[in-house]
Amino acid sequence: MEFAHESVLLEEAVEALLPRPGGVYVDATLGGGGHTERILERSAPDGAVIAFDQDATAIAHAGPLKRRYGSRLTLVHANFAEMEERLHSLGAGPVDGVLFDLGVSSPQFDVPERGFSYWHEGPLDMRMDQDRPTTAREVVNTWDEDALRRILWEYGEERFAAAIARAIVRARSHKPIETTTELAEIVKEAIPAPARRSGPHPARRTFQALRIAVNDELGALERGLEAAFRVLKPGGRLSVITFHSLEDRVVKRRFQDWAQGCTCPPEFPVCQCGRTPQGRMVPRKPVTPSDEELKRNPRARSAKLRAFEKLDDGER
Repeated sequence: MEFAHESVLLEEAVEALLPRPGGVYVDATLGGGGHTERILERSAPDGAVIAFDQDATAIAHAGPLKRRYGSRLTLVHANFAEMEERLHSLGAGPVDGVLFDLGVSSPQFDVPERGFSYWHEGPLDMRMDQDRPTTAREVVNTWDEDALRRILWEYGEERFAAAIARAIVRARSHKPIETTTELAEIVKEAIPAPARRSGPHPARRTFQALRIAVNDELGALERGLEAAFRVLKPGGRLSVITFHSLEDRVVKRRFQDWAQGCTCPPEFPVCQCGRTPQGRMVPRKPVTPSDEELKRNPRARSAKLRAFEKLDDGER
């Protein structure tokens, strides 16, 4: 398999980092290497990138990139939630920028054996890291109805969560649910006909919810953002691309929290809390793909880019 992937918001996400020669940057989600390569180009001749990916396939297919850039590129097979510990073990100090490109890459979606797609038959896997113990098959066939309903509602924002969870439990009572297309058909039948006549595939939200649950995506994102902020130099920047409202909410809330100053009541003449902003959002509004990019890559339609700059002590 060729690990080819068109990076979303490529120029905008890299520009938000303000890459410069001699800078050290983290690409928290290597994927097809598009953002990594552009950061290396923009920070030439001696800027460095430490690129993380929990998918061993992405690391393996980055060989040509590694040969091209040599010691300027370090590849790390790990989840970005482990960023701080891994950087410490590499002897890498504070960094100038960290980029997150969240979600599933095109090669993962397009390979049926990975089990991410409801369009192609494959095993119910959905693990980004193949060493993770829990698969989507285990979730679908062993979690109780309440747990299934909860993840469909919370992670998929699926309004028919209860009906779908009930249908899954009913179907698996006859035989285990083994494939992506089998599950997609169960979901489709559980949703009222009028609701599935328009819009995206009826199983899209269910598959999103299962993928998030299997990979602990939101928990990893919270830990990854915290780790990234700790390893960031004053004046350094975070650049984060999200693909659905749950991810974007996590990022927005974290950025707002870091940017929050004094929280004392207005009637207090002098600040008592001592809280000062740790950084600022740059810009304040999220950046979305251009019409030109959407024509070229429809998968970019839900992408949002948010960036944050860490303040140094003199600016607080």
